[in-house]
Amino acid sequence: MNQLLSGKTALVTGSSRGIGRSIAQRLAAEGATVAVTARAHHPSPSIRSGAASTVPGTIVETVALIEAAGGSAFGITADLEDAAARNRMIEAVLARTGRIDILVNNAGFADYAVVEKMSLDTFDRTVDHYLRTPFVLTKLAVPHMRRQGAGWIVNIGSVTGVAPVRPYRDYNKTAGDVIYASCKAALHRFTQGVAAELVDANIAVNCVGPSTAIRTPGAAQLIPDDFPTEPVEYLAETVLAMCHRPAVERTGLVAFSLHYPSSQQLPVHSLDGRIVLPSLDPPASANPNIVAAGV
Repeated sequence: MNQLLSGKTALVTGSSRGIGRSIAQRLAAEGATVAVTARAHHPSPSIRSGAASTVPGTIVETVALIEAAGGSAFGITADLEDAAARNRMIEAVLARTGRIDILVNNAGFADYAVVEKMSLDTFDRTVDHYLRTPFVLTKLAVPHMRRQGAGWIVNIGSVTGVAPVRPYRDYNKTAGDVIYASCKAALHRFTQGVAAELVDANIAVNCVGPSTAIRTPGAAQLIPDDFPTEPVEYLAETVLAMCHRPAVERTGLVAFSLHYPSSQQLPVHSLDGRIVLPSLDPPASANPNIVAAGV
């Protein structure tokens, strides 16, 4: 472990489980103090298509995993669908550590349905999570990063935000991911545009998504059994790569977690940073429209 992030504070939204938890662990392994966030300290129901289900994973568990590995973390509860709670999140981090160096916009809500069957409520919630919330948190964090002289913002994108392959695959005809994918495509473009606005302030803005899919507790029911998936460590390492270089060197990228490390010969570590994992190339089934070095 190189302690690349020693002395830095990172806020990772939606980090009580899944991708967010893994990112929090990897950043903490490199010395960052991580603010772990979720809607509540206990597992809370996730509502999809009008039905509620509780997904495992808590703030306390993530903090405990980080501390057991020798890292530093603390918890913040905030329902990102509550504007007031969302607005208080950055201040809560500052109250605890006095700074914010890294913002990872990971938290999300996914409820797939084909357009003609999707409710307006689901549409609104999807847009709120994947575009409004990153906008609000970026807007709130940037003034503090400017004062500090540097900052790193990473938005978690998706391969669904890349144009689908033609002729269309059966998945694209039936998955119901169009609104989710459209928001992720907008997030990719948001990343590239804000990067241009902030490069002169030495604030890097990048986007990282899975090259295929990651079977997390929250997403498992949306991923077909035969859909290719990948280990989460490759995404966590790609996020880390976007969190320590000066903005002039690495900003405005939309990168994918198997493509980017492979193209950059970037070693991928276990979440605790102690073990180098085997190099993985993207599978042949990966979307050919992905640019390996990021765009």
